[in-house]
Amino acid sequence: MGEIRVGTCSWTDKALVSSGWYPAGHRDAEGRLRHYATQFPLAEVDSTYYGLPSARNSLLWTDRTPEDFRFDVKAFSLLTGHPTRPEALPAALRPALARQRGRTGIDPGLLDDVWDRYSAALEPLRASGRLGTLVFQFPRRLVPGRLAVEFLRRCRERAAGWPMAVEFRHPGWWREDQVDATTALLTELDTAAVAVDMVQTLPASVPPVVRVTTPELALVRFHGRNSAWRTGTKEERFRHSYTPEELSEWTPRIREMAERTREVHVLFNNCCGDAAVRAAQSMRHLLGLS
Repeated sequence: MGEIRVGTCSWTDKALVSSGWYPAGHRDAEGRLRHYATQFPLAEVDSTYYGLPSARNSLLWTDRTPEDFRFDVKAFSLLTGHPTRPEALPAALRPALARQRGRTGIDPGLLDDVWDRYSAALEPLRASGRLGTLVFQFPRRLVPGRLAVEFLRRCRERAAGWPMAVEFRHPGWWREDQVDATTALLTELDTAAVAVDMVQTLPASVPPVVRVTTPELALVRFHGRNSAWRTGTKEERFRHSYTPEELSEWTPRIREMAERTREVHVLFNNCCGDAAVRAAQSMRHLLGLS
């Protein structure tokens, strides 16, 4: 049986900080992470999607957590094909991004430069054993097909030697007529498939398919079940308090995943107030981890 780790998709979310979950004396940057690490063995870093990480932060995160703690780190937006603000890049790379306007795709040379800076900043996490995986969350416009497969292969080549997980936002990757091909592709690429829990009543709903595609790691990310997923504000999209019954639907699936891989990471992204930490604590209890 592999190890099951449960945590949340951010320990710095403003709604969580203002919820009162962090005790007095632990509300500065260092105190928050040190306290969080006493409650959970896993956290996701989402700030690296919006801007390139820094080696300084990687060193601080390493210093403030125990040796057996793990960080799953979101891939930077440009690496996954998402729109990226020029201000999110170092000044030296902004002219290269400006030259991409009106073109199809991003210059591979620019992506290589971005990857080099991104990976170098995360090297302290990897060297310390704190890195769980890199999470590549692809936009909904990445639909199954030849061009998408080629893009995925280039992403994997760029991240060679690094642990990698993929979350698709287009539901077609996990529909019945495509699921076997998606599973085979991720297995070939030695890339973990991310299973998702989300509302299932929308055209954009990704089905809760579970596939183990690497012997090292499997992931589940819980986004909440709010019907405002496509239309609401961030708070509306992710506002959901999981019930024990909803969480219990996943416990046998998570245990089955743990029978087939070394680690299973379970992350809660229903980041509204303290809903994510409460759900994570409930899931740990249901799985017999606390």
